[in-house]
Amino acid sequence: MHEHAAHAGDDCRAARPGDVLARAERLCSERHLQFTRLRREVLETVAAEGRPLGAYDIAERLSGAGRRVAAVSVYRALDFLTEHGLVHRIASRNAFVPCAHEHAAREGLVFLICRSCGIIDETTSPEVEDGLERTLARAGFRPESRILEVEGECGACAGQKAGTTV
Repeated sequence: MHEHAAHAGDDCRAARPGDVLARAERLCSERHLQFTRLRREVLETVAAEGRPLGAYDIAERLSGAGRRVAAVSVYRALDFLTEHGLVHRIASRNAFVPCAHEHAAREGLVFLICRSCGIIDETTSPEVEDGLERTLARAGFRPESRILEVEGECGACAGQKAGTTV
């Protein structure tokens, strides 16, 4: 594995599982939401993985001797976690990554997805947001979410191909 220290912005992958869980507990307490055992286990699993996970992968990890966790139950937990900004869905991968920090209202997210190593970095871009806001206004369109996924090659993988490391 290579170093991704030079990523473009906030990195939810780098969040410690304990920080992710502490944020979830605080948010649920403040909003009077139920942080059920399954929601906690799903979030713990996503936070501990270090790479995007799909619902079936999560269900498999949570199932064990004498216990089978259905994917539909995992999807319900993921819906809750996504709605409250505790995980993000990477649509192109149908997978989820943890988030350990708050996002400003109407703040768009940009996910940088490396096709070589599979790492996904998260950032925001005021420049992209400004341009998108103008485009949406001209079209009279009101988005439900503002998530952009950009696929390509991270600096570390590009550096390895060039014979250097980032």
